[in-house]
Amino acid sequence: MAFYEVYSHPSLIRYKTSVCTKATLFLVVVLCLTYIPPLLVAYRSQGFWTKRSTYEEQPVVRFQYQTLLVAATSTKGDYVAWSTFPHFNNMQASNLRIPVISVREEDQNQDGKLDRLIFQLQLPLKPEEQVYGIQLLLTFNYQLFRMSTVVMQTLAYVQYSSSVPGAQLFVSGDLRLHQRIPLPHRGLYNVYNVSAIDGSSPFASTYNLVNIIGAYQDRNLTTYLSCPSPVWTVGRAAASPFQLNAEIRYPLEVISYRPGFWETIKFAWIQYISVLLIFLWVFRRIQTFVFQNQVLPTVPIPMVKPHLS
Repeated sequence: MAFYEVYSHPSLIRYKTSVCTKATLFLVVVLCLTYIPPLLVAYRSQGFWTKRSTYEEQPVVRFQYQTLLVAATSTKGDYVAWSTFPHFNNMQASNLRIPVISVREEDQNQDGKLDRLIFQLQLPLKPEEQVYGIQLLLTFNYQLFRMSTVVMQTLAYVQYSSSVPGAQLFVSGDLRLHQRIPLPHRGLYNVYNVSAIDGSSPFASTYNLVNIIGAYQDRNLTTYLSCPSPVWTVGRAAASPFQLNAEIRYPLEVISYRPGFWETIKFAWIQYISVLLIFLWVFRRIQTFVFQNQVLPTVPIPMVKPHLS
């Protein structure tokens, strides 16, 4: 009669020994070599402790309707200017020109967040005046919510100059976020929720573009206008205003932040376990060989369940 296997199971054998034996010392050494080296390997392979991580978020941006404009009308230092700050306008005297401005913000994908700003400016000029360069500051309220809550006031700086007088400047770019340090992973971050331009100050130095941009760039968190290809159009008629048209988009940003405790532990634990599994497999085989072949003397005790009569 032919026989075939219907069921199988491993046989459990316990190996016992006293405390002060070579087998005990061997077990201690194996345990140390199994659990400590994987920690060292994972740590020394870099990236064990996650110090910086990133996520994507589209910021909530709103134009604050604060503007400062300076237009160079000659190559000798003549200029005209205007702003939404009364103190600055009072200092300009005959250099003051009041432009016609049209502003529109659009939510193109209807997700509740504004996607771009359409800014149009017409600067009136005297017949003998020409525009050789433009400097424009726009202020924004900038907010992030996904991890930490970030609330700040930021700038977009538009600047262009040419040796040929122009009739129009067109810029189309993105309002990008620049970080010097990562953000915290939670909490309120409103260190820069103050205006970059102090409109209440009566001092001329407050409205100096060098001072404004210099103080703004000292911040750890800023925005800037990324506009690789401004278009400068020449040929302005004598009675026509200079036109500045800007399209500023509010794109999705990659935000850098410092991970919290549990996120750091999670990624460290994954790296440790991935190395530990290899060591567990290797030293399990070594222990099986040593004790099955009695390389170190122990007392094998088969685990056999008694049969009930």
